Amino acid sequence: MAATPATTAATASTSAKPATATTPAATAGTAAEPAFGIHHISLSVADLDVQESWYRAALGLDQVEERLELPEAGVRTAILSNGAGLRVEFTERAGSTPIDTPDPFAATARQTFTHLALQVTDLDAAFKRLTAECAAPAVVEPGPGATEGVRYAYVHDPEGNLIELIQPAAR
Repeated sequence: MAATPATTAATASTSAKPATATTPAATAGTAAEPAFGIHHISLSVADLDVQESWYRAALGLDQVEERLELPEAGVRTAILSNGAGLRVEFTERAGSTPIDTPDPFAATARQTFTHLALQVTDLDAAFKRLTAECAAPAVVEPGPGATEGVRYAYVHDPEGNLIELIQPAAR
């Protein structure tokens, strides 16, 4: 069987040595090898005002970092943040159509980003808050993840976008 980029990367990562001053990992972030981090996630939405209000209440995204309106294109955007690094950009475009993502597995039927995953310290409390107080429809109830000690759950936002809640293993 020929090695694919994915299997080659997986093989390489399992035999990788700890980073030292001479390995590429030690120089990540330099001009030769830039470091990457996630700045924001973007959601195409049907109703910017509804989504903005829900995400403010549900996830504490109470800071507006940017707002843009392009009436000639039928586009309105807002980037909201919680001040602690979580940023979500919402783009409302006239005539956009939804993608149905009833659950995490159905979401993978299309080759695109499938959900927003948020790390939480108390999965049960976060799930209860989103489903009971913020009316987020439950998709997958809290349960054990694939990695020992990790727990996860899924909910939908008001327009059906998937949000995964992940509680890491206790250290």
